Amino acid sequence: MFNRDRWNEILEALNANRLRTFLTAFGVFWGITILVLLLALTNGLRTGVAVDFANQATNTMFMWGQSTSMAYKGMNKGRRVQFKTDDIDALKNNIPGLKYVSPRLQLGGYRGANNVTRKEKTGAFQVNGDYPEFINQQYMDIIKGRWISYSDIDNKMKSAVIGVDVEKTLFDLGEEPIGSYIKINGVNFKVIGVFNNPNTKGDSEEQANTIFIPFTSFAKAFNTADNVGWFTLTAHDDISITELKPDILALMRSQHKVHPDDMRAVGNFDLAERFAQFSGLFNILKIVGYFVGILVLFSGGIGISNIMLIVVKERTNEIGVRRALGATPWMIKKQILQESLVLTLISGLAGIAFSALVMWLMNYALDMNGPVDNFKNPTVNITVIIIALIFLTVAGLFAGLIPASRATTMKPVDALRTE
Repeated sequence: MFNRDRWNEILEALNANRLRTFLTAFGVFWGITILVLLLALTNGLRTGVAVDFANQATNTMFMWGQSTSMAYKGMNKGRRVQFKTDDIDALKNNIPGLKYVSPRLQLGGYRGANNVTRKEKTGAFQVNGDYPEFINQQYMDIIKGRWISYSDIDNKMKSAVIGVDVEKTLFDLGEEPIGSYIKINGVNFKVIGVFNNPNTKGDSEEQANTIFIPFTSFAKAFNTADNVGWFTLTAHDDISITELKPDILALMRSQHKVHPDDMRAVGNFDLAERFAQFSGLFNILKIVGYFVGILVLFSGGIGISNIMLIVVKERTNEIGVRRALGATPWMIKKQILQESLVLTLISGLAGIAFSALVMWLMNYALDMNGPVDNFKNPTVNITVIIIALIFLTVAGLFAGLIPASRATTMKPVDALRTE
């Protein structure tokens, strides 16, 4: 129940020595500020890295052939492992946990020699021969036309899906690219789509300068026979590609007569493993944030407890008078606990408000100045605020517990004798 007299007493006690009250409250204020901001910065880093992975299926690995490092079955070491189209069915039939198996052939390279022409315009672009599944492994926004289909694959159609920067280079402003023809190393391909990579970091410029054509059309146009450059493999959602990786690599070694212990013959990059490493790092940073923040809050709580001990000593006569007038030990204890709790909560809420202001300023600066690599949207979950408030409440009660217990152990006569 609200008691105006008791709250007036609390305010008078806090105003009795304003500098002391401020310095005591600052410990809790600073502790909750550090806790919230550390967690916000950790979430900002986590979100920024997640954006880099957002346009790719994270349960994915890339695999390519390298040189053997061990002799095997009469073949010398140093032999180059060349993937073949037969490996596609081998992977699908022997590794049931795979959701997508995408072989790729590649021509040219970003900022390489000019390899694509249209009328009098030329450009150096990376040209990839892919299957339709690849768009499920690396997201692309098809802004015009369509993506490669299995009809293109089966009929070996000379179709091309171009990046937005390819369109800017080869086509005039306002000119419709869909249905037009471009020449890739002298071979005509019909533009069926234009894509934009929504990722604003990393290799987005390179992606925008990329051309995708059907895998089978690539093989026919550029005489790659049954070769495969490399594979992009994605596992089903309930299966980790990292768990499938040993079986995949063993199958490829068997397919190409590579020694079972030759770990260098087949190269790979495990995107799921890398994503898990980043997630683990941010979980550790989150724990560190909680640990540091709680330690600072704990030191602030100790400061409040010490100050309340001083307050109790200064108010010994007052406590004696109240006990002599019939105040019970619980009434005295409740008064001290309330003062401690109010001081803790006010300073803690001020820290939360200040942290929210700092987070708003950081997000405002990011919106005004553009994105920052590996950092985006530093915020904290409302659950963190609730946990912090609960901790503050408990800390405030514990901070006042010892002073309150000391106050109730005084005998009224002894308290009245104290000057």
